[in-house]
Amino acid sequence: MGKQLLAIPSFTAGEMSDSMQGRTDFAKYFSAASRIENFVVLPHGPITRRPGTYFVSEVKTNTAKTRLVAFTFSTTQTYILEFGNLYLRFYKDDGQITSGGSAYEISTPYTTAQLFDLKFAQSADVMYICHESHSVRKLSRTGHTSWTLTEVEFTNGPYLDSNSTSVTMTPSATSGSSITITASAPTFVSGDVNRLIKFSNGYAKITAFGSDTSVTASVEKDFDNTNAVSDWSLGAFSSVTGHPRCVSFFEQRLVFSGTSQQPQTMFFSKSGDYENMASGTNDDDAMVYTIASNKVNAIRFLSAQRSLIAGTVGGEFVVSASGTTQPITPTNIQIQRQTSYGAANIDAVQIANVTMFLQRAKRKIRELTYSFDFDSYVAPDMTILAENVTESGVTELSYQQEPDSILWGVRTDGKLIGLTYQRPEEVVGWHIHELGGSFGSDSFGHVESIATIPGDADEDDLYLVVKRTVNGSTRRYVEYLTDYDFGDSISDAFFIDSGLLYSGSAVTTISGLDHLEGQSVSILADGATHPDKTVSGGSITLERSATKVQVGLSYTSLLQTMRVEAGAAEGVAQGQTKRIHEVTVRLLESVGVEIGSKITNMERIPFRSSADDMDTALQPFTGDKQVEFRGDFETDGHIFVRQTQPLPLNIIGIYPRVTTNEG
Repeated sequence: MGKQLLAIPSFTAGEMSDSMQGRTDFAKYFSAASRIENFVVLPHGPITRRPGTYFVSEVKTNTAKTRLVAFTFSTTQTYILEFGNLYLRFYKDDGQITSGGSAYEISTPYTTAQLFDLKFAQSADVMYICHESHSVRKLSRTGHTSWTLTEVEFTNGPYLDSNSTSVTMTPSATSGSSITITASAPTFVSGDVNRLIKFSNGYAKITAFGSDTSVTASVEKDFDNTNAVSDWSLGAFSSVTGHPRCVSFFEQRLVFSGTSQQPQTMFFSKSGDYENMASGTNDDDAMVYTIASNKVNAIRFLSAQRSLIAGTVGGEFVVSASGTTQPITPTNIQIQRQTSYGAANIDAVQIANVTMFLQRAKRKIRELTYSFDFDSYVAPDMTILAENVTESGVTELSYQQEPDSILWGVRTDGKLIGLTYQRPEEVVGWHIHELGGSFGSDSFGHVESIATIPGDADEDDLYLVVKRTVNGSTRRYVEYLTDYDFGDSISDAFFIDSGLLYSGSAVTTISGLDHLEGQSVSILADGATHPDKTVSGGSITLERSATKVQVGLSYTSLLQTMRVEAGAAEGVAQGQTKRIHEVTVRLLESVGVEIGSKITNMERIPFRSSADDMDTALQPFTGDKQVEFRGDFETDGHIFVRQTQPLPLNIIGIYPRVTTNEG
């Protein structure tokens, strides 16, 4: 038998799939884990318990899905938008915006089924919104309770190709708000209402359908005469052709793409004039460009980097000028295919100089970045070592830049996933999160939507919509992920979900918990754990008075290591029986931890001594905790570390002493 002291000094590789359990030849094996649940991988190596979520508000309609969208004007003017069925509500400074004592809201045309197909592009206090079934709209803010959603009135375009048939158009007048335009043959349909039409150096907006040969229109730019002409064009955006699916800003232009009739065409506004679509040959004129391909490549997302990235069903394209230092113009624009993976209909996320996007099946996240080695863009699979993390499919992505660089995602099964990402330091670590509570038969709350905005203290806030079964009914809550920094007082710990904080004079009754009616809640009172209570009548009664109380749903943080590799006289220890008989876990500012060889065989490491008063807060511990293992000889050799209390746990490293049976 051989005995060795091993080291797991880092977790920067994050969670890896079971298919990697034998890859001891792979360097990242020794900084990975088999399971990282409700822990966050830190870029410098440790893992830290995920902070809890703070309850903000119930959504307007519990019976339908809701989507969160970020609206950021500046670091101090940031909002979360709640898009629901035909409405929009607003959040700021960790609370819901109200007017006259009620939630402030405005109407929208977007149904529940359309919410997650919406695409957005924001400039200052205006956000442009696209959906293939609706005309382009813009959301404008002039105050906290002053928002408007209006249809965009484009100037002189964009248009389809000019008519190539013998059909002519004749206006009844050269100007006016209610003229008649007559076609020489059946041309018009009822869906042409609100569509532009151009001829005779002028253009008009169709306001009413008369027949297939006659419409009423309002002249936007006077026609030269009332002669019949065959050189005419209809607008590219309409209920007939479809409206744009995607939108982005790029080089002072607003770019639209992906109508149903022209799925691989991009429409660029005039430079600096976002709603002017009058095309021409001047450098700042609007322009229309179609991806040339031997198959239909419907555009699924647009992302602005050093070039404009167009993610399509069949591949990823770069839109740029023919000169590397020039802006794009109508005479120098070029589009080149870079990769051929295909994109899902979900907005990509930009992180520094890379674009993260979902592959078409929604189970792989790719990192699109320029490679000087290949002199082109490449898109490696970020889930290749952890395909289990995204195997159920991903529905939404959001990026949190501060305090740590994390790409968050929502899985179809309601779990939250995170990717700690620091490419220069080769930190790519996945972690999975199950929020407290339950929904249906699942023992966790289902996350349905996420969005990130700059918050207080130079940290970004991750907002979530979480669906739970509460007191027998389906409830949907807006919550945000709290902060807990090293060095904070233990009384500030917030490791509960959908929680609330009381701070004031000493009390024994905590009220305002209506959103958790009938639920068993976890409690931290003045930094000390308190027995769980069930919320009744929107309140709980403490067994002792306290001045600072955190109340919410409990969750478990669990780490499972990879199979330990202790080595053996004849090579590796994989497949050999082994026994872990002692483990040292190195902690940073932690209180409470369980460790064991199996989830069913966990031992709680003591932090409280006989000198410590019961029901009082313990000081966070930094240092090594050693425990003898009760495991037997086995081939796996996993180590489990768990925290179930509403307290911090930060693991720097794990050091097992292993005996390998080499007989």
